[in-house]
Amino acid sequence: MSYLELNYFFLGLALLSLLGAVLARRLDRRRMTAMLAGVFAMLILTAVFDNVMIGSGLFDYSSESLAGPRIGLAPLEDFAYPLGAAILLPSAWLLLEPRPRKDS
Repeated sequence: MSYLELNYFFLGLALLSLLGAVLARRLDRRRMTAMLAGVFAMLILTAVFDNVMIGSGLFDYSSESLAGPRIGLAPLEDFAYPLGAAILLPSAWLLLEPRPRKDS
């Protein structure tokens, strides 16, 4: 299994959770803006720190399991994990959040 195939599974799970939050009408404009800000921050941090870690020799990837494109030294596949986490965790939180009770 390549990293790209693993990313399809992880991002698919995140998108299903996001779709569930949208369909349950739990994701309003304010929450979507916060989620997008989190996605942006995670991608920037990944770009910076993955390049630093790979450049310093902390780890490397075998080229046969990568799709090929890189952002600096970081393979494109590395960006799927923070993207998925920044989508999955807030949307799962919204789905698990209890609904307010209506007192009659």
